[in-house]
Order: sequence, then C-alpha cells, then structure tokens
Amino acid sequence: MYFTELGLDPKLLRSIADRGYVELTAVQEQTLAKTLEGQDVAVQSQTGTGKTAAFLITIFQKMLEAGSGPRKKALIISPTRELAVQIEGEANLLNRHLGFSVGCFYGGVGYASQLGALKNGVDVIIGTPGRLLDLSDSGRLSLKDVGYLVIDEADRLFDMGFLPDLKKIIKKIPERGRRQGMLFSATLNRVSRLVAAEYLDHPVSIEVTPEQLTVDTITQELYHVKSHIKLNLLLGLLQRNAPRNVLIFANMRHRAFRLAKELEANGYRTFHLTGDLPQKDRLRVIQNFMAGKFPILVATDVAARGLHIEDLEMVINYDVPQDFENYVHRIGRTARAGKGGKAITLASEGTSDHLEAIERFIGMKIPLKPVTDDLFARDLSLEKMPRHGWGQGPRHAGSRAGRRQESGHGRGYGRGRGRSRPGR
Repeated sequence: MYFTELGLDPKLLRSIADRGYVELTAVQEQTLAKTLEGQDVAVQSQTGTGKTAAFLITIFQKMLEAGSGPRKKALIISPTRELAVQIEGEANLLNRHLGFSVGCFYGGVGYASQLGALKNGVDVIIGTPGRLLDLSDSGRLSLKDVGYLVIDEADRLFDMGFLPDLKKIIKKIPERGRRQGMLFSATLNRVSRLVAAEYLDHPVSIEVTPEQLTVDTITQELYHVKSHIKLNLLLGLLQRNAPRNVLIFANMRHRAFRLAKELEANGYRTFHLTGDLPQKDRLRVIQNFMAGKFPILVATDVAARGLHIEDLEMVINYDVPQDFENYVHRIGRTARAGKGGKAITLASEGTSDHLEAIERFIGMKIPLKPVTDDLFARDLSLEKMPRHGWGQGPRHAGSRAGRRQESGHGRGYGRGRGRSRPGR
C-alpha cells in the first residue's frame, strides 16, 4: 500500500515524500488503518519496522485535521535519551512543511534550552519519564492539553523501572476517551498488556508473529569459532566484507570497551557505547557514528536499544545474545525501511542453548558458514596493547594459555589459529 492512498493532508504527504517513503511497511499499514480512524492501539513491533513514522504521521494528520482552533498537544514517552533524540529528528523531518513545534526533554543536560522551548510553546512533547515529571511537577510543563499519548518501547520502559513514573505522568493528562493513545513494544508481555488495558481506550492489538520478526532483506550468517581466536575471525570478516559501517554487539560492557580498543590497535577507527558512559559522551558517539565520522561502533544491548541508524550496512554479534529477543533487536538495526543488510553471528563455546532459543523464536535456522583458514586475520593488538589494565587483558605470550593461542592448538568451534600468527 502507498502513502498516497491514505487520504493524508497534502503538506504531510510532501514531507513523507521528502523522506523517501513510498510504500507502507506491514506495521505502518496495520497501525495507520486504526489510528487514522481515531482508535487506540497496542502494537508489538521491533525497531526498524517504521513504527516511529506510524505514530508521528497519525499525530500530525490529526493535528492538521483539527485546523486552527485550540490545539491538542502530543506526548511521546521514551525510555532513553538517545531514542527521544532520534524521535525528535524524525518528527522534525516529517514536520518540515507543517509548521508545528517539536520539543525534546531529557535529563543529563542543562535546563536552559528545554525551558526556552517550553516558553515558546511546544505541540509535540518528546521526553524521558524523569525529566517530564521534573518539568511537570515544577509547573513548567503543562500536560492538561495532551490529546495524543504515545508510550514507545514500553517493555524497555518497564525493564528500566519507569512504570511508577509513567503512571504519575498519565495521571496528569486527560483521561482515556478524551485522548488518543498508542503503545508500542517489542513484545506485548503481561505488563505491557496490563498498562494498555488500564490506560488506553479499548485498544486494538496489533501483533507481529515471530516469523515476521526477522527482516527478509537481512542476509544472516553464523560462524562457529573458539573464543580464543574469535577476534582473528572478526578481523578477517571485516577485511573480507569491508563494510562502510558496522555495529558490533558484545554482551558485557567490559567486553565492548576492550573489543573497541583491540580493533583500534588493528587500525580501525572505533568507539564503544555502554550504559556507564556519561550522557554527553554517549550522544556525541551516536551522532558521530550516524554522521559517518567513524565506521565501527561496539555496543551493548542496554546502550543500543532503540538506536536508529540510517543505512547501517552490517551488524555483527561478537557475542551471541543470551536473550533470544535481543537477537531480533540487534539485527533489526540493519536493512531498515526495505533496504538490504547483513547480520553475522560468531558463536563460541557454551552458546548452543542460546542459539537454539533464537532459532526457535525466529522460526528458522541461521545459515551456517564454514570456517576456513583464509577467513582469519592477524591480530596486531597483542603487539600494541598493554598486557595488563584492560580488564581481562590479552594473555602473556609466554604463558601456557598464550603459547596455546599462538601455536593454534585447541579443539572445538572453528579451526585453531593463533591470535598473533602471521598472515592469519
């Protein structure tokens, strides 16, 4: 279905065309069929399916239909500052020809610019729960005129402990029936359904089945490799594929930090993104990566949840995610808006249970690729990085484990190839 078939305002259609949107995604088609009629919805949708555009198009179309009379505000609640900023960016692009005001409110930064936006008036309020409550409790943000409520990444909001704050915020806006509500969640779990039932007005449930969770345009590859030579394989795959940009996932923040340093030592311009980074540093890293200022970002799930990157060419699971749903969240960063992309997973010892759960969830076997000698590359980090001080740092070349790595001994996943062996 095409956006031109929705009967949208011509100015909004112009903004949609400027964004390059032509055909609706499945989630957009199902959601807009209900929300443009004024119905509340509870939508199961992972990132990368166009859900942000779905709720923003609904909001802008409804505001345009309201004309020049008293204008109802939209409130979009996001679990993280990064996601709020990305929603703001999309809203500004879709608002290009419309003339509404968009404001983004989150903690970790000063109040001056946000208070200035409130003073000038904001039609679309995007923010994280803590800052929204802070501004509301201080009387600087009025929520009594909210006519559209969006709860985005609901499962993430609840995982982060924001349910009490969410309830306080909703008590400050008009009751259900006097506003339109939309809830979006990667999974409609028990808490999400309870919140939808309590705070939305007879919401229509829109669910994506597990078979639809992986994007058809993603090329998926799986490699089994011993953990002590996994970096060699990663370096070889980076050399062979030469991606313009790549997001690499690690399960632990110390692993993400160390891997970024190892890649830097091998000549790759790389930064890491973890939950313990100061907020201003996280925003700077994300913005620079999205702007193409460096090609490789190593991140944990906590830091990258909700991250939207245009034209991301590749995702690599350096660690197999322990939560099968996170596999879908990770690979969904690429192949967005109908474009192609590649997702590579490196599986080491002790990950078979995780892989089985992932494959059951996505309804398919991840294509297994052979691990051959020519896929490995030499790891220069052993020669450049300090032996101590990096958490679980590189083993000494003279130790038993180090000699085993350098001699290429070891059995299990993949062919043994020492991390510092020349040419590998």
